[in-house]
Amino acid sequence: MSADALVAHLVGASALILVAAHAGGGLARRLGQPYIVGQLAAGIALGPSLLGALAPQAYDALFPAAIGPALTGFSQFSLVVFLFAVGYELDLKILGDRARVSVTVALASFVVPMAVGCGAALVFRDTLRDLGGGRELSPAAVVFAGIALTITAVPVLTAIVRENNLTRTVPGVVAVSAAGILDAVCWTVLAGAMLNSGAGETALYWPWRAALAVGFVTLMALAARPVLRRLLWRTRLEPSLRLALLIGFALGSAWVTHWLGLHVIFGALLAGAVTPREEDGTLDPDLLRPLHEVGSLLLPFFFVLSGQSVALNSMTGTGWVVLLVVTVLAVVTKVGSGQVAARLGGLDRHDARTVGVLLSARGLTELIALNAGLEAGLVSAPLYTVLVFMALATTLLTQPFLVLTRRLAARDRPAAPPSDAAVRPYAAAEGGVEGAGKGE
Repeated sequence: MSADALVAHLVGASALILVAAHAGGGLARRLGQPYIVGQLAAGIALGPSLLGALAPQAYDALFPAAIGPALTGFSQFSLVVFLFAVGYELDLKILGDRARVSVTVALASFVVPMAVGCGAALVFRDTLRDLGGGRELSPAAVVFAGIALTITAVPVLTAIVRENNLTRTVPGVVAVSAAGILDAVCWTVLAGAMLNSGAGETALYWPWRAALAVGFVTLMALAARPVLRRLLWRTRLEPSLRLALLIGFALGSAWVTHWLGLHVIFGALLAGAVTPREEDGTLDPDLLRPLHEVGSLLLPFFFVLSGQSVALNSMTGTGWVVLLVVTVLAVVTKVGSGQVAARLGGLDRHDARTVGVLLSARGLTELIALNAGLEAGLVSAPLYTVLVFMALATTLLTQPFLVLTRRLAARDRPAAPPSDAAVRPYAAAEGGVEGAGKGE
């Protein structure tokens, strides 16, 4: 294929990806579902399982193998920008007066699904072998199975909390803050699993890789942050130049973690986390707005690449049974552990149930972890397909479960005054700071 033909194919495929993904996202939102559900559905529809099976010639014409590396580059760039913004927005001050219950909920929502996921992988290793899991499960693959059941999608959760007017309520604040802590723990554990998996470009043994990773994190925290603070606060760079330098910083950090075998996602998150806020502690809107715009524009490439890795033709009877079991375990362990921990933390049963339901949403964060696991060889293609559908199912079920929870609360408390803790502002209900629950 000539260079001109390659560019023409790439431009045409990019146009189709952007239009289809955002149209799917808009349709999902009209149906009361998160935007990413429609985008992922569009990505699967454009993949080999649907478009490739129904119209193979059209699929080959639209997505020739030669443009695969370019699409992968767009996908990885979008992930770096998106996760850099996630790291930059990370703020544990949201915990406020609910720090104890939030930490308790986060730990319970990590320990229980993690134990169940790892235990299920060991107990049903023969079934996983039937799904292409290999002759023996490595320790890293077992840990990854636990992580797959444990992750909560903070961006999707925040959107659901906002759209349901829960941003400044007790369950909304607890769920968002607990999810932030939970994902920080999950990313750390996943990084350790990937270090031990042998992924990456370096040939160093994993202890050396782990030592280098710890050194890199220390260097970023102790050296990069002061340099960035001086650069961003004292020089007063133009917003466009500041954005370009910070994205370059995130890309460089992502390259280092990829070389260490940690995938680009970890470097992007770390770069965002060490980027200082404004001098008054607020987020820089001139930085955050374009990060969100670039990320939302390019993320469809990630969804299409995720969809192209979904192999519907690999879903045998065993695969569908595993999907059902994994989805039930994913919902029960997250909702149950989150609800019990919130109840023990002092929330009433309705608020506690709301927290558990919210933590069950996986969405984009789960997909990012699954793609990292697939690239590292921690999960087979058939099992990846099962887990992608599990992520979709748990995300789709969050809103209906939330509606059911509200109906149960209304039935049990028909005469509850407007000042009840389930609906009144967090600050008024718990003595917190006004606006402490803003997790957007």
